[in-house]
Amino acid sequence: MASVGSDSGGRKRILFVAGDGRRKTIRLGKMSKRQAESAKRFIEDLIACQVAGTSPKNTTAEWLAAAPDRLRKRLAAVSLLTVEDAPEPEPTLALGAFLDAYLAGRVDLKPSTHIALGQTVRFLVKFFGPDKPLRDIRPGDADLWRLFLIGRGLADNTVRRRSGAARQFFRAAVRRGLVTSNPFADLTAAVQGNPARDRFITRDVAQAVLDACPGCQWRLIFALARFGGLRIPSELMGLTWADIHWAEARFTVHSPKTEHHPGKATREVPLFPELVPHLREAFEQAEPGTEHVITSHRHSNANLSTQLRRILRRAGIEPWPKLFQNLRATRQTELAEHFPMHVVCAWIGNSRAIALEHYLQVTADHYRRAAQIPAQYLHVSSGTERKAETADVQKRPGLPQDSEPYESVHINQVGVTGLEPVTSSL
Repeated sequence: MASVGSDSGGRKRILFVAGDGRRKTIRLGKMSKRQAESAKRFIEDLIACQVAGTSPKNTTAEWLAAAPDRLRKRLAAVSLLTVEDAPEPEPTLALGAFLDAYLAGRVDLKPSTHIALGQTVRFLVKFFGPDKPLRDIRPGDADLWRLFLIGRGLADNTVRRRSGAARQFFRAAVRRGLVTSNPFADLTAAVQGNPARDRFITRDVAQAVLDACPGCQWRLIFALARFGGLRIPSELMGLTWADIHWAEARFTVHSPKTEHHPGKATREVPLFPELVPHLREAFEQAEPGTEHVITSHRHSNANLSTQLRRILRRAGIEPWPKLFQNLRATRQTELAEHFPMHVVCAWIGNSRAIALEHYLQVTADHYRRAAQIPAQYLHVSSGTERKAETADVQKRPGLPQDSEPYESVHINQVGVTGLEPVTSSL
């Protein structure tokens, strides 16, 4: 009965045949194909009602009530709607009131998530103003808001996170019928890895930091981050002595970040040898009946990053970017050298995709080990080349005919593990 057409610049139009047999067009403006298909279904209902002389469905009436004035006038221009008799749109909700109500209603959010979303709310209100009607915010306005964030000096991934939060807010507005489309839908929100901020924290550096720590508690905090791969502070502060299973040489980590995923509320991590002395020291110093492993720095205003920077300066070490994130990434990179990736991801508590994008690093040791491999051992030749090379070698005087001219490079998941003589014949 009706069809969707496309114009330049992402604009859409609805083509239909009216009751009098004439072909007519309704221009919808810039929107996605899915949004245009949704509008087409409502318009088809209006066409059927015009022919039959009946009233539109409730869902169509609700769509009309929420439609912008320009679309209602275009529907009236093709005799599908009488402007005077059209449903009155609901009062337009202001941006500030909507965002405040949204955050107040999200009782399921963790405090940290609530704070993060609140930062996006402040940027939206600062740019648009609290009284900006939701329906008046267009995709072009969303593009300008993104440039506003960049102009404020925010990092690329921070801009992406803020864009994702804005999309989330307006997706809820669409579902509630407050707006017909999401102006932030096309903003890029996927966070990407930034190798320029990656740092591999060597064991020598880690030992220097441990030596500079002011006490047992801080040594354990640093060890759990560097050698346990824990998220700081969420997983650190949830660790209790009941979670330390000495006999099984493992401990249980409670993960608030992933608990909403089935089976991801906790994970089992080995009691790595680097952790044991620090855990035992803290256990011996703990008062009887103490529940949590970390008893200091538990108040809400404790900033572990600030205190770690002080410790680094005391050790004469320049603070690296992403202080605790890079400690966790360093540990995953180390473990990936010795264990299958699915095992390492189970211990660290992330996925292969996240590990590859944000955690695993190329270290100086990788280059050092690769530089020790003679180039000829890494040459991969074809079968014909190998036969020619073998024949050439066998012609050389002084080389026993049954000896082997090459050595093999043994490579596994860890990397190059050594050069060993070939024991089988060619």
